Amino acid sequence: MTSSISKLACALLFAVAAAAQADGLQVEKLDRGVVALSTPQGVFVSWRLLGNEPAGVRFNVYRDGKRLNDKPQALTNLTDADGRADSLYTVRAVVDGREQAAPAGVPPWSQPYLRIPLQKPEGGTTPDGVAYTYQMNDGAPADVDGDGQYELIVKWQPTNAKDNSQRGYTGNTLVDAYRLDGTRLWRIDLGRNIRAGAHYTQLVAYDLDGDGKAEVMMKTADSTVDGQGKVIGDAAADHRNATGYILAGPEWVTVFNGLTGAAMASANYDPPRGGQGEGWGDGYGNRVDRFLAGVAYLDGQRPSAVFSRGYYTRAVIAAWDWRDGKLSKRWVFDSAADDASKPAAGQGAHWFSVADVDGDGKQDIIYGAATIASTGKLLYSTGLCHGDALHVSNHDPAREGQQVFMVHESPRCYGEHGLEMHDAATGKVLWSMSGNNTDVGRGVCFDIDPAHPGAECWGNVGGLMNASGKLISDKHPNRYNFAIWWDGDLLRESLDHVAIDKWNPAAFKFEPVLNGKDFRAASNNGTKGNPVLSADLFGDWREEVVWRNEDSTALLVFSTAIPTEHRLVTLMHDPQYRVQVAAQNAGYNQPPHTSFHLGAAMRAPRHLPIKVTP
Repeated sequence: MTSSISKLACALLFAVAAAAQADGLQVEKLDRGVVALSTPQGVFVSWRLLGNEPAGVRFNVYRDGKRLNDKPQALTNLTDADGRADSLYTVRAVVDGREQAAPAGVPPWSQPYLRIPLQKPEGGTTPDGVAYTYQMNDGAPADVDGDGQYELIVKWQPTNAKDNSQRGYTGNTLVDAYRLDGTRLWRIDLGRNIRAGAHYTQLVAYDLDGDGKAEVMMKTADSTVDGQGKVIGDAAADHRNATGYILAGPEWVTVFNGLTGAAMASANYDPPRGGQGEGWGDGYGNRVDRFLAGVAYLDGQRPSAVFSRGYYTRAVIAAWDWRDGKLSKRWVFDSAADDASKPAAGQGAHWFSVADVDGDGKQDIIYGAATIASTGKLLYSTGLCHGDALHVSNHDPAREGQQVFMVHESPRCYGEHGLEMHDAATGKVLWSMSGNNTDVGRGVCFDIDPAHPGAECWGNVGGLMNASGKLISDKHPNRYNFAIWWDGDLLRESLDHVAIDKWNPAAFKFEPVLNGKDFRAASNNGTKGNPVLSADLFGDWREEVVWRNEDSTALLVFSTAIPTEHRLVTLMHDPQYRVQVAAQNAGYNQPPHTSFHLGAAMRAPRHLPIKVTP
């Protein structure tokens, strides 16, 4: 099997392993992540290749103590034709001919997914007599106890959650932490003074201080209750007005202990809402309360939490550090601060991405059509204004650096560039398509066709383009939401609502691979159709998808059982991919992308150095 490893894959491993020897960006210490799934061909086993392992690492696979491979193998998956439901599988790394220790074996899943039971909260009634229940919403992975395995931090959203443009009271947003076996570690109740909806509540779950255990940061207010039952602020305060909006009262950003849910520190949320004449764009509570959040390695070493307010008009972004038990502000960018910052006004999207756009080893904030440098200063603005979706990666392997594919909302602003790709370092538009004088509400960019090097990009308007700007077809595919690396090749599949589909270029259509409806899976956020989470959570480099079930009593975690001949480092040890996963719960969710082109035409990437936490 070793002979099937491509030169590219070996070069990729060498690049990552060599970089890991130097100090660099702090990443999680992950375990082997072994997963076993029963298939008609036997038991499929896969596991992680870590970013800090030597280039020559090989693996032995054991079933019930019996080695299954004749000699140490390079691939990170194996199918055991004689596996049984009661077998236990162990994977041991072999370094310089010496077999390393391994944790206890894992059994095959009893069904095609891992079922994580949830403790669904009781519903309630708003002050105006409207009853509501709860649905599981978006989530984030985080290792809160330092054992090398991810826990899931998830949001409970009331069924009367509101878009900011809608009047009305909402129920409280609740946030839970679960182990993969269904053990609930804590529940945080954000309280009546945090309105529920996609634009209001984002969470950051990440190891911010480098102690090996993740923290959780969120916007809080009077009556927020932490995971230990302690109230933040005034428990009796009710700042909701007659229309259900919250335009008064203190606002904080709070750091919670990821293992216990206890509030550890709070600071005033920056920026404050201020008066209604603060340049947010309206006076009733719509655009002033458009929030986003994420994570970025702004100093080239350790992660910072990033929280923002506003994007239709004024845009303010604050970066926070959690170091040695203290919460401090790194910098604040405000489009209203001075003339140099003004071009960022009105350029925000419903989600921001993070990438090192200028190659200095520090990550920058792609805040829609404007990019804020790691220093907190405006790097550039394309001037094409607000949009609903953007994707940042090395989409075009023929070009150095990274590119941003974005769709835009306002024809008066975007002109002929309704869908466009621009250079992530300079903002130069590389190619574009007409938006047909409409609000282009959807757009995706990922590699679906090996005949065209790099990613293919399209939206709900216009045709299908390749990465260099060549029109492949004046028609576009009919999937617009998410993407996932699922099967055995390097192309990416569509993840839309509860379906995974493979693009057939000859037939010009997506064809089914997995239908979550067969397992009573459900997607989130209406037409956005996103899962609770998609990421490389365990197993080899392919991604898992986490859906809720139809009645929100369980999470359903699906992992591929398709063999692959490609050996790649876990995507979670690519810091750009990892921070984009962390922000996947925010706003109009977007799929994560790697810092290098991962696709049919990929070449060995130049990785930033990483440093695994103790």
